[in-house]
Amino acid sequence: TNASYVLRKLLSVMRLWRRSGTLLGLWRGVTVRTSYEQGYHSASYLGGEGQLDYDVIVVGGGHAGTEAASAAARTGAKTLLLTHKIHTIGEMSCNPSFGGIGKGHLVREIDALDGVCARCCDKAGINFRVLNRSKGPAVWGLRAQIDRDIYRQCVQDELLHNTPHLTVDSGEVEDLLINNTHSDQQREECAGVILGDGRKISAQTVVITTGTFLDAVIHIGTRSYPAGRRGDKPSIGLARTLKTLGFTVARLKTGTPPRIDGRTVDWSRCVVQAADERPIPFSFLNDAVAIEPANQISCYLTHTNSHVIDIVNTNLHESQYIKQDVLGPRYCPSLEAKIDRFPNLRHQVWLEPEGLHTDVVYPNGLSNTLPEHTQLQLLRAIRGLEHCDITQPGYGVQYDYIDPRQLKRSLETRLLPGLFLAGQINGTTGYEEAACQGLMAGVNAALKCQNRSAFTLDRTDGYIGVLIDDLTTQGAPEPYRMFTSRSEFRLSLRPDNADLRLTERGYNIGVVSESRYKRMSTVRQNLGEIKEILKGLVLPRRWWKQQMAEKSISVQDGPDMSVYDILKKYHQSDVGMLRTNDISTRLKYLIDLPFLAMRCKIEARYEDMLLKQLAVVEQVKSEENLILPEDINYSMLNVCNEAKEKLSITRPPTIGAAGRIPGVTPAAVTQLLYYVKNHHSNRGTDTAAQTDNTVS
Repeated sequence: TNASYVLRKLLSVMRLWRRSGTLLGLWRGVTVRTSYEQGYHSASYLGGEGQLDYDVIVVGGGHAGTEAASAAARTGAKTLLLTHKIHTIGEMSCNPSFGGIGKGHLVREIDALDGVCARCCDKAGINFRVLNRSKGPAVWGLRAQIDRDIYRQCVQDELLHNTPHLTVDSGEVEDLLINNTHSDQQREECAGVILGDGRKISAQTVVITTGTFLDAVIHIGTRSYPAGRRGDKPSIGLARTLKTLGFTVARLKTGTPPRIDGRTVDWSRCVVQAADERPIPFSFLNDAVAIEPANQISCYLTHTNSHVIDIVNTNLHESQYIKQDVLGPRYCPSLEAKIDRFPNLRHQVWLEPEGLHTDVVYPNGLSNTLPEHTQLQLLRAIRGLEHCDITQPGYGVQYDYIDPRQLKRSLETRLLPGLFLAGQINGTTGYEEAACQGLMAGVNAALKCQNRSAFTLDRTDGYIGVLIDDLTTQGAPEPYRMFTSRSEFRLSLRPDNADLRLTERGYNIGVVSESRYKRMSTVRQNLGEIKEILKGLVLPRRWWKQQMAEKSISVQDGPDMSVYDILKKYHQSDVGMLRTNDISTRLKYLIDLPFLAMRCKIEARYEDMLLKQLAVVEQVKSEENLILPEDINYSMLNVCNEAKEKLSITRPPTIGAAGRIPGVTPAAVTQLLYYVKNHHSNRGTDTAAQTDNTVS
């Protein structure tokens, strides 16, 4: 009403008068406006001399929010983390796991920058495995099943008790404070937040990490209701604010499977998958994980079948979610979507325990939005689950996200300076993708408060740089998930060397602790010394032949070989093979440090390959105008299915045009160039004919 509006205005003026102590403060005042209505209306005034409440405000306590708040506070910025419920900070809303192919690289890079999640995973992990071991270490996927309760408690302990400069509070952010220090509205900046209870909190920068909560709706069968997560309200006011400000907003969807009572599962009918005997920690600070391998628990594998397919097809009319045009995750689709796309395949179902002291099991692969009674029916059609009970039904969530092409590489919005976005609000999917964005947004929000240059990573620096470059240049027409195939620098951006790549850079901007930096420096020095020792241990080929009879080492050809040469050429060799030899005393400390030995071996393996990789990258840059054959069969490319699909539909005329297609990564462009030059070199145009026929 008009009366209440006038009252709010009077209260605002009185607050300012108290702050400034004079009417001159009103004249100096900076208008701070809400953005609920087009054209804005004045909400309150902040005196030009007024003290800001915080440097950085982070909205949301999920994986992006916790990393953003921690990172901002580590730089020394006075930081406030606002979340709906403090006790849900660090909650794993969907799957009880971290890492995987591509995702494990992100966790390692977050840790190299002193992030939170890797250390908490090492404390909460209950089943550690390295995926993709059949391939080279550059694409190994560090992964762990996580005890939800331990992880959540670890994150809360970190933020609530061990992070100086950080305040945590509960509150529902409904609107933003907009600061206009100029007559030109184009110079407006984000100046804080307005909570649902009317509180106004000022800050130099704001980081929004609302995940799937923006104007979110949950779907179970044909029933829908507003929620961002089961039991949690959506963020309606903030969604309206962002639209009013003029951001390009679209919709995405995701889902989660039903949870099962593990006491009702017949584990004997499933395939066991035990943890690795020697788990590799996520954090570079840890030489071992908290829970010993002997005390870790197994996961189990089962499959869908024709009966499950029949149940889903018969009940598709009861799934409102599957009828929507909104896109969901390509690489983690719902069961309905998988059966619709691959009707004759049986699909894997991983039964993943959610913790050491709970009977709840997460059936990875069964995300669906069918009615609860139908979910129970299809579960009981699966081997090992014939008598299972559901503890929580699966559901889908549809939510708003912001087109990430509206962001700078620092993750600050172009439209409203001082406002940063991170996580699923930018169109990504997954804990790891959210966490790395949160870290970068938090760091840059703090640096902006300190009038320092933004901290950015490019595609040559890390997978974080790949992710941000993909988002800010290509957007996210569907939920974005990280894979190693998205990077053209896979050989150098390995999980084992993330600390060597990033820790010093993080230390230089103040986000990495002194102790971590010293540990990395020691590792770097040790690796350098070890490499020189191994290169200096040169022995005749005949000696190597005797020690490694199973290897095809030629006794007659070539010069003598060093230990480093052996590690470089024979990938299955190991420093430990020298344990019983007369030179083992010089390598004893290396043999006794298996993780350091492994890193040295990996460095040797990729040394020559890295030089070839750089040559390929340079050739891609020089071949941007290479004309592509019209009849090229993109299904033959050694790239991900997404890139094949986009290339087949678009059929770009040149290599450069291919690289500008959303979803076609630079790594895919590299493979495309390799394929064209090797399979179409004699059929190309004049442009193609002028190019070299070899790609190293």
